[in-house]
Amino acid sequence: MIRFNKMLVAGSLFGLANVQVSAAVSDVEKYIENPEVVGKTRLKVLFWNIYDATLYASQGKWNSEQPYALALTYLRDFEGKSIASRSIDEMRDQGYSDDVKLATWYEQMNSLFPDVKEGETITGISDGNKTCHFYKNGELLGSIDDPEFTQQFFDIWLSEKTSEPKMRKELLGKR
Repeated sequence: MIRFNKMLVAGSLFGLANVQVSAAVSDVEKYIENPEVVGKTRLKVLFWNIYDATLYASQGKWNSEQPYALALTYLRDFEGKSIASRSIDEMRDQGYSDDVKLATWYEQMNSLFPDVKEGETITGISDGNKTCHFYKNGELLGSIDDPEFTQQFFDIWLSEKTSEPKMRKELLGKR
């Protein structure tokens, strides 16, 4: 499969539609003191807009060891099981190879991630304990209490190994 397809589906996990900004910010404020936007970007493939991404951190300064949140505005519909599967593919492409953990994480994500429609909001948050919390339209979908999962999951967008390096730069405010 073409690499951008994995990013687009995995990336579509989080959403922040303009009409739902207050719900996403409210979710973020539960975990991050003085949350501010670190960076924003849009993933486009050919002439299709895929999603808009926004990274939040305390005072707009991202540190992987501190709480942060990643939100995306869905510009297309995706099935939850596809999001889970593509997330695992992205982790593998970045070099993660523990098949037992990947299978466990797939099952956890598959049970949490609903199908999403264009304009729906899902926010992923890494808290101070590196637990990953997922919200859809302001409602908690669930959490995965595994620091290694949290790191690998957000690395899909924030690692130097990401399949979308320009997007990473823009999210981290390094234009």
